Amino acid sequence: MKKQKRQWIQVRNPSNESWIEIEIDNFHKIEYTSKKLPGEVMFHDVNENRIHFCDDEDEMQERFLDPSDIYIVKGYGIEVFLNGLNAPNSIIFDEEGSIYIADSGLATGNPMILKLTNGHMDVIAEDFVIPISGINYQDGVLYVSHRGFVTKLYKDGTRENVIMGLPSNGDHYNSPVAFSPDKKMYFGQGTVTNSGVVGNDNEWVTISPLLCDYTGDYVMLLGQNFLTHNILTEAITEDMAYTGAFSPYGIPNIEFEVRKKYLKASGSILRANLDGSNLQQVAWGFRNPAFLKFNNSGQLYSVNNGFNPVGSRPIENATDDFYYVTPDLWYGWPDYSGGEAVNSPRFTPLGGHEPTLILKNQPNVPPRPYVTFPPNSTIMGFDFNYNMDFGPYGDVYVSEYGSTIKAMIGDGLSYAGSGHRISKIDMRSRTITTFAINKTGFPSSLSKGGGFERPTHVSFGPDGAMYVVDSGLNIVGDPNKFVPNTGVVWRIYRMD
Repeated sequence: MKKQKRQWIQVRNPSNESWIEIEIDNFHKIEYTSKKLPGEVMFHDVNENRIHFCDDEDEMQERFLDPSDIYIVKGYGIEVFLNGLNAPNSIIFDEEGSIYIADSGLATGNPMILKLTNGHMDVIAEDFVIPISGINYQDGVLYVSHRGFVTKLYKDGTRENVIMGLPSNGDHYNSPVAFSPDKKMYFGQGTVTNSGVVGNDNEWVTISPLLCDYTGDYVMLLGQNFLTHNILTEAITEDMAYTGAFSPYGIPNIEFEVRKKYLKASGSILRANLDGSNLQQVAWGFRNPAFLKFNNSGQLYSVNNGFNPVGSRPIENATDDFYYVTPDLWYGWPDYSGGEAVNSPRFTPLGGHEPTLILKNQPNVPPRPYVTFPPNSTIMGFDFNYNMDFGPYGDVYVSEYGSTIKAMIGDGLSYAGSGHRISKIDMRSRTITTFAINKTGFPSSLSKGGGFERPTHVSFGPDGAMYVVDSGLNIVGDPNKFVPNTGVVWRIYRMD
C-alpha cells in the first residue's frame, strides 16, 4: 500500500470552539476517504477548506452534512466526527484511545477494518467475506464478524478464524460478538428467509437452490406448501414450484413432517469459548438477532428485526423487538411476532391472505419483548449508558436503521414513527422515546437535508460522548448497497 501522508494542522475543538493542534483526545474533525488510498486522511484548515495533497485526484461529490438539521433532546449537541467513509457499521475503542471502524464492504466490495490513532487512519485488515457485520474488542484482540465467520485479529496483523460454517448465505447473517462476564463470546445468527419459506423474493435461490432454514429443536410441521412461478426453469413459462417450510426451493412438505434440532439453527443465539471451542445454542426463534450486549449486571439483551410483507409467506405489521434473553427458550419465529401469533388478522398483508402457522408443536409459549418498536424500525446496534453526566444510568440508546424493504422511487413506503433515528429505552419504565431525529422526520436522502440516513451502531466513547455510526446513502432501490464515501460517524455530547 502506498505510504500515507501526515500533516499537523490546526483543527476546531468542539468543546470550546478554539483551534488546537491535532490530537485524537481533543475530538477533532477529520474526514476519511478511500477512493484513492484506503488509509488516506483528509484534513481541513481553519477556514474549513480542504487541504489537498499535491497528487490528489478529483473526489466524488461529498454527502451534504449539517448537524443543525437534526433535532436532539435539549441539553445535548451533535457534530460530525468522521465522514467520507464507505458503508461503516461499527465503532469500538481500545484501552489506548485508538478507534476501530468496520467498513462493511457494501459500498466498495472490499470489507476492511480501519484504525484511527492520533489523527492517523490506517487500514489494518481487509479481504473479509462481504459483509462485515461488526466488530468488538477484548484483551488486545479484535473480533471481526463477517458472513459465516468470526475472526480474531491480533495486534501483529495475524488473524485466526475461530467460528466458521455459520448458515449466513441467505437473507441474514451472523451478528457482532458480545462478551459475557465469564469471558464467553455470544452472537446472533439470522434466518435464511423472511418467514421460514424459500420463495421468489430470495435472490440467492438460483445460486444456492438447496439453501433453507433449520430449526433449533425437534418440531413437527403442519405441512402446508406455497406456490410460486418456478424461477429455476425460466424457459418453461407455466412451470410452478411448490415449496414447504424449512425445505429448499421447490421441495414440498407432507403433513406432520418432523425436523431435527440443529445446533447452528436459523434465528438463534450461540455462545462459545473465545477460541471458538464448545459452541452451544443459547436460544432460538428469532428472525434476525442483529446485535446483542450484556449489561453491567451480566444480563443479555438482544434486538430482533421482525417479518417483512414479502415473499411466499408475507407478514404485515410485524414489530421490531428488544428482548431480555432467557436461555433455552424458543422466541416465536416463524409463527409469532412480539409474542403474538401471526395468524391474527392484523398481520394480514394488504390484498393478501391471513398467514397460517407452520409448527404443529410449539416448543414453549414465546416470551414477550422487553420493549417493542414499530414496523420498519430495523433496530440495530445499541449501548448502555453508565455515565451519569450524560444521562440516566443504565438506559439504552439504540440505532434505528429504517426499512429494509426494496423499493423504487414512487413506491409507497412508510417512514412515519420509525427508523432513521436514535431512540432511548428507559429500562425502568420500559418506555421508548426519540432521542435524536432529523427535523423533517425523514432520512436525509429523501428530505435533501444534512442529517441522519442509516444509523447502524451506537457506542459510548472514553470521553463519555455517544458515537453514532451512519452507514451512508443507499443505491436507489437497494437498502443493502451504499454509495461510496457517504458514511459518517456522528458525535453526541452533553452541553454545559
